[in-house]
Amino acid sequence: MNKKNGLSRYRRAKLIRAFAADLSASQAAEVFGRSRTTVNRYYRLFREAIAQHQRTQKDMLVGTVELDESYFGATRLRGAPGKTRRGRGTSKQPVFGIFERGGRVFTEIVPDTKKATLQALIRDRVAQQAVVVTDGWKAYDGLVDVGYDRHLRIKKARPTTFSKNGVHINGIESFWSFTKRRLTKFNGVPPATFELHLKECEWRWGKSVDILEKELKTFLV
Repeated sequence: MNKKNGLSRYRRAKLIRAFAADLSASQAAEVFGRSRTTVNRYYRLFREAIAQHQRTQKDMLVGTVELDESYFGATRLRGAPGKTRRGRGTSKQPVFGIFERGGRVFTEIVPDTKKATLQALIRDRVAQQAVVVTDGWKAYDGLVDVGYDRHLRIKKARPTTFSKNGVHINGIESFWSFTKRRLTKFNGVPPATFELHLKECEWRWGKSVDILEKELKTFLV
């Protein structure tokens, strides 16, 4: 990404800062006097670099690890009366999340939230010595049988998460809230770019603008 492709190194660095600060493409275009099309093109390149980096993080998650699923999509479907159903059984896109307390978060778009689907991801990403915390969803039944001897479960009372004696999944629930708030500003994210935005949220969560800017520069080298 050099001057031939539309931006000088100086302007590219400024645009990276704007992206790290979570300025929208419209805001950045106005600040830098460039078209929104140009800014969107760079923002897409940034998101692709971020997603590629996030996908390469293959270290097993350890310590205390929270597991949960969430659902993404329009509140209302075109041509359908009323709002779409929330939670399990909805027509929205399911996403599985794993949060390592004090560390990373991992997300995966999944076809369903059945036991075989989720437990395959758990065994692939979570070390067996981890303390695993989940809600009571049946997909988490039998984790002890496959090596997760320290599996703690909670009950969730909507709209808040139940917590008792430090056993909770508030961390991953907080990530879901953060992600959904961010995505609402785009007024709908097409399925083709949903994973890019999801991985961006995964990368952004809990980091300062300075850290985001520094990391993004290394991804683009």
